[in-house]
Amino acid sequence: MNTYDGNELLYKYFERWINVYKEGAIRKTTMQKYKLALKWLKRIVPKLKLRDLNRITYQELLNKYAEEHERQSTMDFHHQIKACILDAVDDGLIEKDPTRKAIIKGKNPTREKKEKFLNQFELQKLISDLELKEDINCDWLIYLIAKTGLRFSEALAVTPDDFDFQHQILNIDKTWNYKEANGQFEPTKNKSSERKVQLDWQTVIQFSELVKNLDVNKPIFINKRIYNSTVNDILARHCKNVDIPIISIHGLRHTHASLLLYAGVSVVSVAHRLGHSSINTTQKTYLHIIQELENTDIDKIMRALTSLSN
Repeated sequence: MNTYDGNELLYKYFERWINVYKEGAIRKTTMQKYKLALKWLKRIVPKLKLRDLNRITYQELLNKYAEEHERQSTMDFHHQIKACILDAVDDGLIEKDPTRKAIIKGKNPTREKKEKFLNQFELQKLISDLELKEDINCDWLIYLIAKTGLRFSEALAVTPDDFDFQHQILNIDKTWNYKEANGQFEPTKNKSSERKVQLDWQTVIQFSELVKNLDVNKPIFINKRIYNSTVNDILARHCKNVDIPIISIHGLRHTHASLLLYAGVSVVSVAHRLGHSSINTTQKTYLHIIQELENTDIDKIMRALTSLSN
């Protein structure tokens, strides 16, 4: 029996697909991104039916989206729509995959990119300027992210009970939804983000003292609503104080990863520590560092071979 029926509008199918496969299975913030993609799909191709989807019509809708978005945003949009379309192909609603060999375009970035990470000397200067007092404050949050490479939402969700001081481990199994007034715990970005992050002995000693009298199940950094922009402003002030590049709080995560790579830690270990779902994500994000290290390795190889003589 032929089940092929492509008369449904693409955006209608995408909306139904979101409700069936994504509702309740992903974080609220991620769900909002899918719904935003739905709005754009309805705006760009309101009359496009599944049966009319082919490589040309799909490329045309991507091109329309790219006219108003940067390349990375277009890539994200493509991945969301593609996942839905591949299911439609599997179900026999579309005969062939129209997303194959799609070309991703987009506008040039409209703003200057901030420095993504600091070197070890700059990070040391930053840490020396932090006001690490006896009580928990935002500077301690900055310090913990610098030492662990946690995502901002992961660091906000840390409770005293997440520390295993005896084994020098910080358990990461949740995030904190800081984007809403009544913040709450939420699942991690993906299953790979649930991990155990090894801590150095200095961080263990510092935080074991800081959290010893706190409620074991409450986030140590949350006593009122906290904003990403507020912490970024505090971080920027410290960067200015010691005359180093101004980076964002997410830039501290990049700093942590880059320092580990330069120290010779394997990409696999860095990916696991950061909670990346795939090593490809780590390789793509830190490609420039990996290439730089490969060039250094080539020099070492050549020196070693040159030393061989008969």
